Amino acid sequence: MAKGNKILIVMAAGSGSRMGSATPKQFLDLGGKPVLRRTIESFIAAEPDIRVVTVLPKDHISFWKEYCLSADFNYPQLLVQGGFTRFHSVRNALEKVPDGAVVAIHDGVRPLVSAGLIRKMFEMMSARKCRALIPVLPSIDTLRLLDKRMDGSGAEVLTAAAQDLDRSRVYRVQTPQMFVSEDIKAAYSQAFDTSFTDDASVAAKKGIPLSFCEGERYNFKLTSPEDLEMARMIISSSPR
Repeated sequence: MAKGNKILIVMAAGSGSRMGSATPKQFLDLGGKPVLRRTIESFIAAEPDIRVVTVLPKDHISFWKEYCLSADFNYPQLLVQGGFTRFHSVRNALEKVPDGAVVAIHDGVRPLVSAGLIRKMFEMMSARKCRALIPVLPSIDTLRLLDKRMDGSGAEVLTAAAQDLDRSRVYRVQTPQMFVSEDIKAAYSQAFDTSFTDDASVAAKKGIPLSFCEGERYNFKLTSPEDLEMARMIISSSPR
């Protein structure tokens, strides 16, 4: 793959309401740096020449520019305004992506992804072993299907469903998810569908074959204050 043909789209356009903070979670402090900066730096460490497209909330684009300037975080980024949904935000970013590239789409609030995983995935894509590569981890929890119903008083209750889940076939999906640029741009030309839960689901509906690789335990998404605290503990014990 030619130099410059690896592109990161880092998705950081969310409001992070479940974090319970007035500041969107991608900008919260994690070991002295914003979460988003740590995320981008993981990719720079793995692929120093990677091109970065950062998708941000409209109201925080100037904030991020000012932070990067004041903190001497000078790695070039193309800033893109987020859309109505994640689907539309990715579509906005893909408008800036050329053909002939491998695109990694990553959650901006998964800052603990390792350079090793990033390199491994790009190597698999560069070797043309796959057109779409998704990191996954097997589920370690017991899983049960439950149905919701209303009882006589109108309260919602949960009851066991008739079908059981085979845990050995259930995997947790992570990012980065990597694609051939022409494929993922074609996939995102489809109309929005509520069944789209991630980029892989968009690609699958377009008929793009998916390949999978082993993800990482610490490559989790920061959703709650407890997630952020765990990430801070990991960072403090293993300086990056």
